Amino acid sequence: MALIVQKFGGSSVASPEHIKRVAKRVASTADQGHSVVVVVSAMGDTTDDLIELAEKVSSKRSAREMDMLLTTGEQISIALLAMALQDIGKDSISLTGGQAGIRTEAVHSKARITDMNPSRIHSELAKGKIVVVAGFQGVTEAGDISTLGRGGSDTTAVALAAGLKANLCEIYTDVEGVYSTDPRVVKFARKIPEISYDEMLELANLGAAVLHPRAVEYAKQYNVPLMVRSSFTTNPGTLVKEEAVMEKGIAVRGIAHDLNVAKVALVCVPNRLENLQTVFETLGQESVNVDIIVQSVVQNDCTDISFTVAKNDLDRALEVLNDLQSRLGAQEVISEQGVAKVSIVGAGMISNPGVAAQMFRTLTENNIEIKMVSTSEIKVSCVIDANEVHKAVQVLHTAFNLDSVEVATVAK
Repeated sequence: MALIVQKFGGSSVASPEHIKRVAKRVASTADQGHSVVVVVSAMGDTTDDLIELAEKVSSKRSAREMDMLLTTGEQISIALLAMALQDIGKDSISLTGGQAGIRTEAVHSKARITDMNPSRIHSELAKGKIVVVAGFQGVTEAGDISTLGRGGSDTTAVALAAGLKANLCEIYTDVEGVYSTDPRVVKFARKIPEISYDEMLELANLGAAVLHPRAVEYAKQYNVPLMVRSSFTTNPGTLVKEEAVMEKGIAVRGIAHDLNVAKVALVCVPNRLENLQTVFETLGQESVNVDIIVQSVVQNDCTDISFTVAKNDLDRALEVLNDLQSRLGAQEVISEQGVAKVSIVGAGMISNPGVAAQMFRTLTENNIEIKMVSTSEIKVSCVIDANEVHKAVQVLHTAFNLDSVEVATVAK
């Protein structure tokens, strides 16, 4: 008998009929003799609806009160799923994140889990119950409800799997697994049978929405095997694990793109050693996450410092830079929206020189301007015009043999 954690996203529990279908799926796992803990998100568009509701009553919404509001979506889902399980004869109980023992830092809207005490879950499992836990949430040391950020239910599931020492964590979603790229952009995108934690983490951070990056971090840290699969079919999914089998002749495993990108620059900053440190320390203190960084020497001993941030961090980043402009002696602060990031990812890139050059050549041959570049051992990212991003994904998918005849056949 195994202990299995299953997570079902908002699309999987979007209606009463969907919830009943999930209940049958969970019951089927329990009928095989397994102990089951289920993590669920809010139903369908509930979180967006709650945000819209808050906007109608207040122009100044505190992060604490937003967390109080948004976590009600998951609480609706867990109660309904527990009822649906009971209705088909399965003893079950619903628990909020706090009741499940999830403790977080005292940060609202994007808290990190600091501690896990799953004793209540163990107690309920020992009674033969299926335990249904609200994703996306926990409580602070002071007892305040906190949220883990959008997509945080994945993190809840993996953290619980780690804390419970589960045999497997299954992430059920509306796609059949991890694909070589977004199937809505490339019709020949194909399902990847297995992928390493490192590759999945890069893809998740670079825009692939199938898994939350922090969930993959937890899985890698605690060696939790993850299976990504569809809640609407019984087809095999994608296994995420420490090392994945490399396919012959495939250096690039997947291609990701991200439209949530803005470019910011401090122009003509005096070339002093401490300036770079000052800029990024101050941004970090304001919780602004910075991605690609380029420093270029212009002339007269001054440099341009350019970097990318998420669009929702742009205003805060500009506030920081405008405050720093006179202090650093910068000429001006500029920003650019309408950009996007396209990335190639693959552990095979380590042993295959020339992959980056092939990416640059492919984009250049298709008249796609590269504005910024970032690399690691297993990924290359380029910032390009947002209106070119789908074209870029398509031509790169072809260039790296991800939509060959053999691969396309597998996808069908």
